[in-house]
Amino acid sequence: VQLVESGGGSVQSGGSLRLSCAASGIGISAYCMAWFRQVPRKEREWVAYIDQHGGTSYAASLKGRFTISRDNAKNTLYLQMNSLKPEDTAMYSCAARLCGRADYNYWGQGTQVTVSS
Repeated sequence: VQLVESGGGSVQSGGSLRLSCAASGIGISAYCMAWFRQVPRKEREWVAYIDQHGGTSYAASLKGRFTISRDNAKNTLYLQMNSLKPEDTAMYSCAARLCGRADYNYWGQGTQVTVSS
């Protein structure tokens, strides 16, 4: 099983990026998916979640700027990030778990997002 993120990069404050998470070895339609982010020396932070029916939830501080979505036909998860701020700078990773389970079974390696002021 592999989750491979892409779409990260450097952007100025106020800009946008769309992250992708391509899955292989599993069909994501059966999984609940999420995005997390982490900066060095800090705990990993949950960003957004989408269930198998398309229901979503977001970290309170990010709601309205970030949108999580999935394309089951392409076996890919997305994170659209708008109005980016320097504090959004982090390594962003996707994760998958069987819906109904508490723990995420699979993780990607991450893609770096850097927002400059």
